Amino acid sequence: MCKLKDSNEKIKGKQGNWVRGMKFLGEVGVENNKFLTASHAKLKLWILRAITTLLLWTCIIQLVALGEVWGPNLLKSWPSCSSPPDVYTESNASLTRREVVLPPKRVYKNNGYLVVSCNGGLNQMRAAICDMVAIARHLNVTLIVPELDKTSFWADPSDFQDIFEVDHFISSLRDEVRILKELPPRLKRKILPLLKKHKVVHLNRTDARLANNGLPFEIQKLRCRVNFHSLRFTARIEELGRKVVRALRQNGPFLVLHLRYEMDMLSFSGCTRGCSNEEVDELTRMRYANPWWKEKAIDSELKRREGLCPLTPEEAALVLTALGIDHNVQIYIAAGEIYGGERRLRHLAAAFPNLVRKEKLLEPSELLFFRDHSSQMAALDYLVSLESDFFVPTYDGNMAKVVEGHRRYLGFKKTILLDRKVLINLIDQHENGLLIWDEFSSTIKEVHANRTGCPKSRVMISDKPKVEDYFYANPQECLQPADAALSS
Repeated sequence: MCKLKDSNEKIKGKQGNWVRGMKFLGEVGVENNKFLTASHAKLKLWILRAITTLLLWTCIIQLVALGEVWGPNLLKSWPSCSSPPDVYTESNASLTRREVVLPPKRVYKNNGYLVVSCNGGLNQMRAAICDMVAIARHLNVTLIVPELDKTSFWADPSDFQDIFEVDHFISSLRDEVRILKELPPRLKRKILPLLKKHKVVHLNRTDARLANNGLPFEIQKLRCRVNFHSLRFTARIEELGRKVVRALRQNGPFLVLHLRYEMDMLSFSGCTRGCSNEEVDELTRMRYANPWWKEKAIDSELKRREGLCPLTPEEAALVLTALGIDHNVQIYIAAGEIYGGERRLRHLAAAFPNLVRKEKLLEPSELLFFRDHSSQMAALDYLVSLESDFFVPTYDGNMAKVVEGHRRYLGFKKTILLDRKVLINLIDQHENGLLIWDEFSSTIKEVHANRTGCPKSRVMISDKPKVEDYFYANPQECLQPADAALSS
């Protein structure tokens, strides 16, 4: 601004000298004097505009630079994934709707119909639907829009079209497979007694129907296409997802904690750390009453030491603090009802006071439609999880895996993949006084430095398909050209 003042004073001085010089010319030069004075005024105005614009741009550049230096610690404390060019085909935000140009229909001899009844929660069914499309394509059959699970613990009555845009699902895949909303009436009437004759295959349990590895490249790409493009949530779900993300973004960056500490998870896994005797009995009764869950007698502490239990809210608070997560950052809890309620969230809320859930960010009337529809609630959490700056699952269930893979597809967005077996050992040592805080924290950071969802090869174990890495957690065939090598 001093320079601007000096420049103005110099300009005024020059103007004064110039005017005094003009007086010697007498009356003859009056008209010319007026003309030149006007021209000089315009020149002065343009000089002032140029200097002001230059100063404004300088300020903007300085502010941007300061923003990068003083940016949130949440985003600075972890290394970024270095994505090579053309690693993924589309990196647009998951909540951004794009105009879809319909592909030409595929013409093929139809070998029959594939009827599908999915089982499990939303993300288990999501992966299964992708597999079923690939199977229908491989067998040259017509796929009937999958029926969703309504009998599991969640008892969600939602149909496919309640969660996904069914018309988009059908039309976006018409160059690969023919999909119908229901069986033709003549087949529907005769399907049970004449199943074989009418070439209808009915798969009533759809999980793990396709291998993770060893499939043709085209099949793997098709699974990704279904998952990332054709399975689009309904407009109602996406609208609420956008609203939640906007509300979070207004207050800065946010971390999504997938706190898998609901009643069904604890009962199924037998993990009862921190539960009262009455709660342990309740969870045990539930497990024995569920015929689908084969494992009944479970040693909770042994399973925990093996890293097979979800972290408790107390353990999650300890781990996030040890990782150096900013205590003032917003943490969105992506989960159903936490077992034990607010009592079990007390330590987590004390460590991270900006703890939020969808029930706090949305009006009760907005969530009324989703009540008793757990899969639709899970879809809302799924969308928010995709958009978060950090995603931290406390258990490697279906949602954790599918969201991890989707975030990889969106440009290897940061996902902290917790090594629970190592963590439990470190937590116990720290709580027993065998490991001071600084050592505890530095060890946890070191263990997870390379577990942030960066590019890596999928672990393949040919004779143990259930132990190897899950395809949907790391769909590497869809993340880069087929002939490029992945880092190990």
